[in-house]
Order: sequence, then C-alpha cells, then structure tokens
Amino acid sequence: MSKTTIGEVLSRVRNQLKAVRQDAFLTDRFLYSVVSKHAKWLMKREDSQNKLMKFNSIFNTLDNVPLIEVDRIEGGCTGLSTNIKMMRTRDLIPVFMQGYWGPLIRQVTSLDGQIDFQPLTPTQYVTLAKSKNFKYNTTNYYWYLNDYLYFPDIEWPSIRIEGVFEGDISEYKCIDCKENHQYYCISRQDDYINIPDYLFGEIETNVMKDMSIMLQIPTDDVHDNKNTAR
Repeated sequence: MSKTTIGEVLSRVRNQLKAVRQDAFLTDRFLYSVVSKHAKWLMKREDSQNKLMKFNSIFNTLDNVPLIEVDRIEGGCTGLSTNIKMMRTRDLIPVFMQGYWGPLIRQVTSLDGQIDFQPLTPTQYVTLAKSKNFKYNTTNYYWYLNDYLYFPDIEWPSIRIEGVFEGDISEYKCIDCKENHQYYCISRQDDYINIPDYLFGEIETNVMKDMSIMLQIPTDDVHDNKNTAR
C-alpha cells in the first residue's frame, strides 16, 4: 500500500471546500488539526477491532534508540529486589498515536529485529517477577511510562521501535537535523500521514461537516476580531 503525504490530504480537503490559501482561518496548520482530530478517533475505533497492525504503511521505525541505566523506582518497580538492572530510553520517545488498547506500538526489538520485547505494566512485571517459576522465564519485557520505554533486567545499549507517531520524527531519525538543531528535515507537507488509505473518505466527510458549519457563519454581521471561526 502506497503512502500518502500530509500535503496530498490537505489538497483533497481544499478541493472539496473550494477554499483558497489566503483564507485567514483555513491555513494548512488549521486544516491539518481538523484532519488529525478525526483521524485519532477513527484510528482508535479501528484498533478496537484489531485492524491496524497489518498496515505496514502507517508505521515508522526508530532504528537505534539509545538506552541508559536508571533506578528501578523511576521505572515504577518499587517491589523488586535491588539487584534488578533497569534500563530506559535515554531520550523522550516521540508521541505515539493512541489506539484503543494504548499507544500504537507494533514492535520493540533488538537492532537486528531478531529479539522481541513483550509489553506489560510495571505492576504486572513485579507480580510476574515474584512468581515461583520466574527464574525460568526468558521473555524480554518493556513498558511505556511518562514518554519513556523501560526495560527490566537487560544490559543493552540500544533497541529498535516500530510504531505510529503523531508528529514529525525526522529529528529522531536524521543526524543532520540534530546537529543543526533543525525541526524538520523535509517540508511537513511532504511528510507521510500515518493513516490507512481506506479511512481517508470517512475523515474527509467528517472534516467537511466541521468546516461547513464554520463556513456558514455570517461574517458580515460579525467584526473580524470577534469572528468565531478564527
């Protein structure tokens, strides 16, 4: 399935609205915020029916995410013994889009993708770690907490993350961006929108409903600086 850019989606919306770029409240940023609002709840609906994980085109990958060692208490594991090593992503993770079951993370793996980590919560891990047969458990675990990923009982320098992110992640993927303190490596309009193509029609229908209400506001009777559509 081919990927669609943010600019292509906005262009389709503009064509339906027959709006022009000079319209004060119809900026690309504003239109995208309306698109994003409807995309989020539709993605949650689709995730509730387990329909999203098969769409490769909506996922982005952070290929080399550094880890650092932190105190187990920071990772929410106060009930663990003091000899448990706790690793955490060094930097805040870009914001994941939220699905019905939580953040839309498809995989957390070793750098070569050969070893998987299974998601759970700190409480679940503490309970599991206290079980009688846990010493025979070879599964690797992680959890998402306060915009970091935590990894108990490993000593890895880095991991790989595949997920659906809400915003631009070029800063995390592009070394030149980091070194030059740039926010985008490419134009935001040229970035891909992480939504399955089959949802675009429904998104556009809902955007049109919102925008039609705004466009019908009688601007002749309302002073510009009080226009509720701005």
